[in-house]
Amino acid sequence: MARTPVWTAIAATLQGEIAAGQYGPGDKLPTEAELATRFGVNRHTVRRALADMAERGILRTRRGAGVFVEAPPADYPLGRRVRFHQNIRATGREPAKQVLRVETRAADAAEAKALALAAGDPVVVYEGLSSIGEAPVALFTSTFPAARLPRLAHALRKGGSVTEALAASGVPDYVRRETRITAESASATQALHLRLRDGVPVLKTVAVNTLLDGTPLEYGVTFFAGERIALTVSHDTPQESLD
Repeated sequence: MARTPVWTAIAATLQGEIAAGQYGPGDKLPTEAELATRFGVNRHTVRRALADMAERGILRTRRGAGVFVEAPPADYPLGRRVRFHQNIRATGREPAKQVLRVETRAADAAEAKALALAAGDPVVVYEGLSSIGEAPVALFTSTFPAARLPRLAHALRKGGSVTEALAASGVPDYVRRETRITAESASATQALHLRLRDGVPVLKTVAVNTLLDGTPLEYGVTFFAGERIALTVSHDTPQESLD
């Protein structure tokens, strides 16, 4: 009878301790050296066990900081008023956002169609990375009509939320008109930003937000780390029956 690899037994033990609540979401595990001493093995064996758990989304590794228990997926409701910071704070977690790019350029065909613009009209493009605590959860690109929002690029460069930037640009409220959700394999750059393995599935949303009078305001494409975010549909508008 074949013996169970030691690293598998170590992973099972640690996973059981996490399930029992001995280590909670965000908690740091003992060091590789400490675990090696505890289990009577070398550090390579411990490293194999931790790597396996990280691949399965149970742990995450921060270079130079250690290994941490991954938090369970956060519910992210998709309703008429979708606000990342508000939604995440409602779960008791702290949101964060990193600005990757803000530029004004000519609209491509998809952006022009979604925003009711002429081909080549200027748009403000805002690319960023949204996180919950220190865990990246979404890589997004939002496109806005530049002529309608002349102060927006400056407001977005300051950081903070899109809602705050829009308010500073004279838009106190806006709503979600539509969202299309698909699944794709993560590209190398998406995986790098979201701390995922190349090719793992990510959830892609393509959405259009409008002013209250229906004027198109934002065309957004977002890639969510599916192991950290659970998208939920909020039934705050009448839904079509499938009966």
